[in-house]
Amino acid sequence: MKVCIAEKPSVAKDIAEVLGAKQRKDGYYEGNGYQVTWTFGHFCTLKEPHDYFERWKAWRLEDLPMIPPNFGIKLIDNSGVAKQFKVIENLVHNCEQVINCGDAGQEGELIQRWVLLKAKCTVPVKRLWISSLTEEAIREGFQKLRESEQYNNLYAAGSARAIGDWLLGMNATRLFTKKFGQGKIVLSIGRVQTPTLAMIVQRQKEINAFVSEEYWELKTLYRETEFTATIDRIRNIEKAEKGLEYLLKHPFEITAFERKEGKEGNPRLFDLTSLQVEGNKKYGYSAEETLKHVQNLYEKKFVTYPRVDTTYLSEDLHPKIFGIMQSLMYYSALTAPVLAKPIPKLKAVFDDKKVTDHHAIIPTDVLPQGLSTDEKRVYDLITRRFIAAFYPECKVSNTTVLGKVGAVEFKATGKQIIEPGWREVYANDTTAKKEAADEEKLIPNFVVGESGPHEPKIHQGKTSPPKPYTEATLLRAMETAGKQVDDEEMRELLKDNGIGRPSTRANIIETLFRRKYIEKKKKNLFATQTGIDLIDTIQNELLKSPELTGDWEGKLRLIEKGEYELNTFKQELIQMVVDLTKEVMTNTRKMITIVPDVKPEEQAEKPKKEAKPKAPKEVIVIEELNCPKCKMHLLKKGSTAYGCANFKVCGFKIPFEILGKKLTDKHIIDLLSKGKTTKIKGLKVPGRATEIDGKLVMDGSFNLEVSE
Repeated sequence: MKVCIAEKPSVAKDIAEVLGAKQRKDGYYEGNGYQVTWTFGHFCTLKEPHDYFERWKAWRLEDLPMIPPNFGIKLIDNSGVAKQFKVIENLVHNCEQVINCGDAGQEGELIQRWVLLKAKCTVPVKRLWISSLTEEAIREGFQKLRESEQYNNLYAAGSARAIGDWLLGMNATRLFTKKFGQGKIVLSIGRVQTPTLAMIVQRQKEINAFVSEEYWELKTLYRETEFTATIDRIRNIEKAEKGLEYLLKHPFEITAFERKEGKEGNPRLFDLTSLQVEGNKKYGYSAEETLKHVQNLYEKKFVTYPRVDTTYLSEDLHPKIFGIMQSLMYYSALTAPVLAKPIPKLKAVFDDKKVTDHHAIIPTDVLPQGLSTDEKRVYDLITRRFIAAFYPECKVSNTTVLGKVGAVEFKATGKQIIEPGWREVYANDTTAKKEAADEEKLIPNFVVGESGPHEPKIHQGKTSPPKPYTEATLLRAMETAGKQVDDEEMRELLKDNGIGRPSTRANIIETLFRRKYIEKKKKNLFATQTGIDLIDTIQNELLKSPELTGDWEGKLRLIEKGEYELNTFKQELIQMVVDLTKEVMTNTRKMITIVPDVKPEEQAEKPKKEAKPKAPKEVIVIEELNCPKCKMHLLKKGSTAYGCANFKVCGFKIPFEILGKKLTDKHIIDLLSKGKTTKIKGLKVPGRATEIDGKLVMDGSFNLEVSE
């Protein structure tokens, strides 16, 4: 008898169906020489500190660092797990061969290996390795079962990751909690969690420290085309006005005109991170939500394995693309042009060197049905991206025009889409259409040497602070260890040293929410005061540097490739924990109070509830608001009032002082946003013998009056 162990009951059912194991037993299926059983996620975990030494149950600084002599595993304390494990154990002890049918990734390998280790499996083990759960993929996978030893390095990397997380998480969390926590609370420190939080805190500090500056640019309109002066931004209005005076004295002259045809490469197929980014940008899904939807699609056999970090397909998939494309009946109008010709073997799509365990996420040849709205949206993202990859490139025309007014040089650029190519796949997509329209800017033909009258003007602007992270931009930052990278090729190169794995990043972000270290405001992520305090307390750069943590990830990848030893990695971690403990023990930073974790791991006593930290208030800068009257210009602060930057024409203003009372910024913001203030005490109204309490109201002519 051969025993197959799947990671979920639903997957076990699919495998049993294909193998002909039709009899349902207690905890497994049987038939045709097979017994198909299952786990449901993690059955085993690394032992807890008190499993090694009883004294480690209490949290004491003198016991740190905790370095177990040998790391062991134990069964999770759960009656359902215990019952199902007993089934697996009995089957494994009475079979001739085990087939590991776990999730085909590092985490899946670790889950199954630990179960087999705990069950004391002694029979030969084979590995089922598939990229989708379709009947054809399962059948083909069983025809090509692999040796379990082939995945020893993958298991070693999973073990190294788990041991690393234990060593740092258990020791650093206790260390910082006992050293800096006030009361019975937990300061949670994690190998990936902490540098991720540090990135959010750092960005928030940059935003808070940012001081907006006004600047002016010289622009001019010539033949209905706007040109911008190529000089540096002007920092004072007087200089800008002198520049405008100069421009008014000279005609505009074209000095260069160039129109070049170019191509826009097709969008890459999705890996999990880029799918999560797109889901967040387009539908506001959290990384966790997108992962849940695509996992459901995978288990329903409609898409391939989702927890991947490559945007390429293996070359042996090329012959199957035609069949998959043909099966996409709901997209037949889009697939018709692709199916009309042989499928090209594009290097940007097929590359064995860029594929590790699995290929990019693509649809299968199973026609989807019974999908929720969210699943439909995620399926549509994947399928359109798959189709677009095989369309022609988008052809564009890029135009650059140079001109001058006297000695001041000007420039204008434009872009026109000549042949939409892959953009056709998104022709009915409102967001994509808007983006394409924003990118397009038609420029008429100009002749070098032509000259004529023009309409110069001064454009006033303000420097903008860095943008807060969204889940989309945070995922990208995690993928590239905090480096700002837009180029796809460079992003591919940095993936090995990103922080976390595609399959775990969503959980890391959710953990930060759960710990109350970050909060979401609309799509933006903000660190709570708790999160800021925690990062400020950590002096050790290794704990909070994305790049240094990325180096760890790089070593874990090398272990996976068989190019780095697990024991070497473990010794480096032990040394780091020893050094960290010495460093923190001598640190004299002040105590901080942190909101307790909802379910603090390893905590001896339950934490007291503490007030939830408030999200940072959105700061409204009056000079970044548009004039409510003309709606064209920004407001400007004068010596006695806020007024329209184009006050001479528009005439709008709100004085700093009115009816004997100085207005606060809140009063002015209320007038601008709501048209009225809250009640103000002691207003001196002409014709009234005594002061009154009342609200200031902005009437239809944008004048201020009093309402009692």
